[in-house]
Amino acid sequence: MDLKTSLYKRLERYAKIDTQSDDKSSSFPSTSKQLVLAKMLAAELKAIGAAKVKLDKHGYVTAEIPATVKGRKPAIGFLAHMDTSPDASGKGVKPQIHRAWKGADIIISRKHGVILNTKNCPELAACRGEDIVTASGDTLLGADDKAGLAIIMTGAQYLLKHREIPHGPLKIGFTPDEEVGQGVKFFDVKAFGATAAYTFDGDVAGAVEEENFNADGVKITVTGKSVHPGTAKNALANAGRIAADIVASWPEHMLPETTENREGFIMFTDIAGEIEKAEVSGIAREHDLKKLKAMERQLEAIVAAKRLKYPLARIELAFKEQYRNMREIVAKRPEVMGKLLAAVRGAGLEPHIKPVRGGTDGARLSFMGLPTPNVFTGGYNYHGRYEWVSLDGMNKSVQVLVNLARGWAE
Repeated sequence: MDLKTSLYKRLERYAKIDTQSDDKSSSFPSTSKQLVLAKMLAAELKAIGAAKVKLDKHGYVTAEIPATVKGRKPAIGFLAHMDTSPDASGKGVKPQIHRAWKGADIIISRKHGVILNTKNCPELAACRGEDIVTASGDTLLGADDKAGLAIIMTGAQYLLKHREIPHGPLKIGFTPDEEVGQGVKFFDVKAFGATAAYTFDGDVAGAVEEENFNADGVKITVTGKSVHPGTAKNALANAGRIAADIVASWPEHMLPETTENREGFIMFTDIAGEIEKAEVSGIAREHDLKKLKAMERQLEAIVAAKRLKYPLARIELAFKEQYRNMREIVAKRPEVMGKLLAAVRGAGLEPHIKPVRGGTDGARLSFMGLPTPNVFTGGYNYHGRYEWVSLDGMNKSVQVLVNLARGWAE
């Protein structure tokens, strides 16, 4: 099975549509431009012969590939998200192929000095000889998760053309706003009709994920006291400076840039302030829920100390639950991961089970009653100009999808 040409054409077409989500928007989807791609995907599903194609009012695209075997078989879902990260521009994406990469530096953009190699991305080393796709250095590529869209669409078309492959009913779902943590906010699991599902939203070939961070949002609000600086002694409470002091007091070994694997962190993402008021937003992440709560207590202790240090200010700290580790749900259905590991091996790869240092739609879907581990798409360096994906890795991912379809029919 070599579907690399189809995969690239789809990835290129999808990547050129700007679908950045917006974490400051109160609408859903957070950006209307995501619907441009949603409409294209719905039309394409109809064109390849999928059944029950629907684009609903929330921007969800769903469809079905009818069973090719008789008898009652479990319905299995395949999902990917349509939006790209707000962290880097997704406007005017220009994909480029670096064919049969031989190991030298990949010049994404000489003008911007964006050069990809095994020193700044060791994960690339495993892709020697493969066709690597990047953007042009001005934008992200959007393989997260347009590679997933291309994989599912290509796999669906392959299965629809090859009715001799035995499989039960297969459900397809494309979601908006995953990157801002709202991807399945209005997703109707019951109507989707799957008993288990897989998101195609992972990274390097062979990697599969059954666990993710427990995640909370963090918000610190500082209310200060404004006084003329000439008479400020023992009377001024500068909210902006107090907020900076709190942020600077968080241990440096518990930041995203100093942690890896299952190590947790708190990241302060936005700081806005002046003398009378300041706000700090952030995220808390840990695979172990007890450790997450311990980190939050540590931040509470820092804030409590600052209240004593700055008695003229009012400092408030709040945490908001975002999502939880899907492992506790997926583990209750061992056949879900068992089928996935067998499908990866069937594609000629040794599966590498690792934790997601983030979240996926699958995390929330799992807690909504649909156990949904994550499958590789063949790329890395998501959310920025150094993003890349291997067409060979994408091709292997399609094989995994087909193997899953066949495996669940056995």
